[in-house]
Amino acid sequence: MKKVVLKKGRERSLLRKHPWVFSGAIYQSDKSIHSGETVEVFSSENQLLGQGSYSPHSQIRVRMWTFGDENVFGKHFFNDRINAAIKLRESMDIPKQTNAFRIISAEADGLPGLIVDRYDDILVCQFLSAGTEFNKSSVIDKLKSLPKVKTIYERSDADVRKKEGLKPQKGLLWGKEPADLVEMEEHGIRFYVDIKNGHKTGFYLDQRDNRLLVQSYSAGKQALNCFAYSGGFGMAALKGGAAHVINVEDTAGPIELIDKNLNLNNLDGRKCANVKADVFQLLRRYEKEGRTFDVIILDPPKFAESQAHINKAARGYKDINLLAFKILKPDGLLFTFSCSGLLKMDLFQKIVSDAAIDSGRDAQIIRWLGQSPDHPVKLHIPETSYLKGLCVTIEN
Repeated sequence: MKKVVLKKGRERSLLRKHPWVFSGAIYQSDKSIHSGETVEVFSSENQLLGQGSYSPHSQIRVRMWTFGDENVFGKHFFNDRINAAIKLRESMDIPKQTNAFRIISAEADGLPGLIVDRYDDILVCQFLSAGTEFNKSSVIDKLKSLPKVKTIYERSDADVRKKEGLKPQKGLLWGKEPADLVEMEEHGIRFYVDIKNGHKTGFYLDQRDNRLLVQSYSAGKQALNCFAYSGGFGMAALKGGAAHVINVEDTAGPIELIDKNLNLNNLDGRKCANVKADVFQLLRRYEKEGRTFDVIILDPPKFAESQAHINKAARGYKDINLLAFKILKPDGLLFTFSCSGLLKMDLFQKIVSDAAIDSGRDAQIIRWLGQSPDHPVKLHIPETSYLKGLCVTIEN
């Protein structure tokens, strides 16, 4: 196996089992390493630190598969890691709650760069690193042997592949060509999912537990669901007995999907309005009109793609939360989220706090919110905790 040697003192993160080796930490490497090939990583003192996949185009030059002198990367590696990931989900009874959930969550499951989501008998994969692309056939061989799997579909069209020197790829990998819309169910609510062209792999599976929480607080309430996508939070509010829900999206495609999901669940369309609008502009209009809501959900897209975008992202989160506080009824609830992994929870909480103060509202945190447990957080890899949220109420 080819070798990578680190600069002196740069092995500390690997000794703590963090899987990323950045380009600036490397002292020397074999000249003939292919993109995605597995290499052995050594300290400057010639201590074997583990094995990982090499990515010559990325700032994250090596993503570790193993640590120390455990020689486990081989014939059974992907089989064993995937089995362990599935066993974890089964131990939490997730398949009893839904037929759509994440079965492999990249670094959190010891498989950096690999995402696999299950939608009933369909698996949707994202190969986001050079190492997973290099080992794609081994992954597919294992996945197609799983029980009740009829289709494996690829959605490796995320921008992060460009940083790995990889072109976007999308399409059928194995089995039966899926329908344009596939059906899933969670907590008694059915959804149509666009796995071919929708956001992420088609649905925000990481918000499952938070949708159930919104459902439990929605009876008799007027709810505003911003950045609604296919209506997940809005559907949950209606299922929980909301008096009325407004779903806001800025493109027509998701709104059409919300209508389909309403019909799929035989929900009263008179209790729901789907509005095509820019959320920031609409909230300002509602403030001028004096409209208020009992429940507001803010689940915007990622505002910070890099560290350089943090300040701009913070201003965006501050603005949107400020507007929401201004139109939230006394004793109302704000469910506010950030999926920007680079924005830490303490900063997000401060942003929301500043927004409440500037709006003149006295706010209390009811719950801290995060990603559903099929998106686990590795204790020694803080980057695996990316989704953060707050459930906040106001007293005046």
